This record gives sequence, structure tokens and C-alpha cells, in this order.
Amino acid sequence: MLARFSQEYLEAVLIMLLVAFFQVDISAQLPTADTLPNTVKLLSLEPAPHFDKRRFWAVTGTGAAVYSGLSVALWNAWYQDYPLTKFHGFDDLGEWNQMDKAGHLFSTWTACNYVFEGARWTGMNRRSALWTSVGVGMGIMSTIEVMDGFSEEWGFSLADMGFNTLGAGLFLSQELGWKEQRIQMKVSGIRPGYSQEPLYSKDGTQITTLDDRAAGLYGTTFFHVLLKDYNALTVWGSVNIHAFLPNKTDSKFPKWLNLAVGYGAGNLYGGFENKWETEDGLVFELDPDRYPRYRQYYLSLDVDWSKIPTKHRWLKVSLRALNYLKVPAPALEWNSLGKAKLHCLHW
Repeated sequence: MLARFSQEYLEAVLIMLLVAFFQVDISAQLPTADTLPNTVKLLSLEPAPHFDKRRFWAVTGTGAAVYSGLSVALWNAWYQDYPLTKFHGFDDLGEWNQMDKAGHLFSTWTACNYVFEGARWTGMNRRSALWTSVGVGMGIMSTIEVMDGFSEEWGFSLADMGFNTLGAGLFLSQELGWKEQRIQMKVSGIRPGYSQEPLYSKDGTQITTLDDRAAGLYGTTFFHVLLKDYNALTVWGSVNIHAFLPNKTDSKFPKWLNLAVGYGAGNLYGGFENKWETEDGLVFELDPDRYPRYRQYYLSLDVDWSKIPTKHRWLKVSLRALNYLKVPAPALEWNSLGKAKLHCLHW
């Protein structure tokens, strides 16, 4: 479900922006030369030494307001133009080569991770913050599923909820086992060079191109590509190597260097198949031998920006904000077509 997939990535990005609001005391005055150091300290997301009611209500109030606003915006943007029906389900496990499911895993992990940091910033103890973040993260993602369930165009997806649970479980298990996120979820993507070769409708009366199809389906801007271009996106599990070393305390291995495993897909121009119908009823269908739908698996290096040593708080905050994006790096690809490729630089 294209709309749903784009929503999840959009919500993940908005959650990160929301956390920026969490980090600032909304009752504080604008920083002056005297108060600037304290403001920067707030922005660094350092947990309060004790539970701080002022921070807690700032987080709760801002979070509730933004969540409500986002829910209304999502409904107006994606659902109001489609008829409502009774709550129903839809089996979408086979759509988009499961790229949308990778989106669910990424988005729920991201939501839990950032809500946890916001909760810890209030001074909430680790265990309470942990279960709060899992509940809020699952609640945010479940909102989308409930909306889908009442929309005639879509439906409640058990598969989506399953991958939401996997995302929350990935976050939860790491906090319980290691008290840190040694495996981080990230994304990357650059729009492919879509073909300009003419494609004819089945009755031969209309011409389009793959570039036009992709533009209409996914969009063309950087944010469109990063949010919902299935042929461009790679979803990564980025593993911190240093954290798994047996003698990591004495090791000189860089703490910021990660090994990343990625998943992507190619030749996706429709949900279940590369066949679509225009608004005027004309049908286009791609030759499956020429445009086979396939999966991509990657192995690459990455950077954990939160582990970069720096004493500058503003730089630390900026680096942490980038940590949901995989850095461009050489990558080894194997795909379901049986081909292996070495990319000098992949993003």
C-alpha cells in the first residue's frame, strides 16, 4: 500500500522533529547570551537527574498536540477522499516485495527510540521510559492501521501490525539486554535513472514512460524519494561493531564504525504486479521478462554519529539528528536475480 508506506516514513521523520520540541522547555524564554549554555544543554537530550514535572508536562502536552494534529492531517490527506466502511482487514503481505513492511519495522523502531530519549530527558527512570516508549510507539503506528481498517480503499493489516511489533521488539530487546541500541534502523535512497523509452497502453492509443510512471507513483523530489520511492529506498540494520567486541573496554577499534545490512527492491511499478490502469481506463502492463521484480540485499559500512567524540553540544545534537540516515559508502549487493554487484558508493 503506497499511501501507507509513505505515511510511515513521513511519521518517522515527523517524530524526530517532535523530539526536538520535547528537548526544549516550552515555557522558557528565548535564549540570551547568559542562558544560551543552559539551552544547549537542554537540546543535548541529557536526562534530568531527577523526575522533572515541568519537562514531563512539556513533553506530554507538546506530544499530545502534535500527535493529534498529525492524525487529523493524515486523515485529511489520505482518507477523506475515500468512502468509509465497517472495520475490515486486508492481506497485503505480498505487496511491494515487502518494502512497506521494512518501512513498518523502521518506523516503529524509530518511534520507540526517540520517544524513549524524550522520556529519559524528563528524568523518568529507565524502565518506565522503556515501556512508555514501546506503548507510545505502537500506539502511533496502530493509528494508521485503524484508519486503514475503516477505509474502503485499504484495510487493517495483520502483517503490518506484525512488523510494527518486530520494530518495537527490536528496540525493547536491546534495551533489556544491553541497555543500548547496538543495532540501529536507518534508510537511504537516490532516485534511479528511470527509462524514457515509450510504453504503449494495451490498446496502443496512449504512450507513457517508466519515468512518468515513477514520477506519478513516487514523486521526484529528494523527500519524495526518501519517503516512498520503493525502487530507490534501502532499509538498513546498522550494527555497532565495537559494542560486540569481547574486550571492548580496552579496544582501540573505533566506537563509531558500524557494519550495515540492507534490504531494497527493484522494478516495482505496482503493488502486486507491474500493471496499472489510468484514470481514463487505459491499461499498461510491463513485460515480466524485461522488467522482473526483484529483491536486493546489501552489505556495507556505516557510521554511528552518536558515538563521534565531541565536546561541542550543538555538534553532538546535529550529529544525532542525522543518525537515522545511512552514510554513503561502498556496498556489496546480491539480488534475487542471482547477480552480485560491487558499488563503489551506495546510498
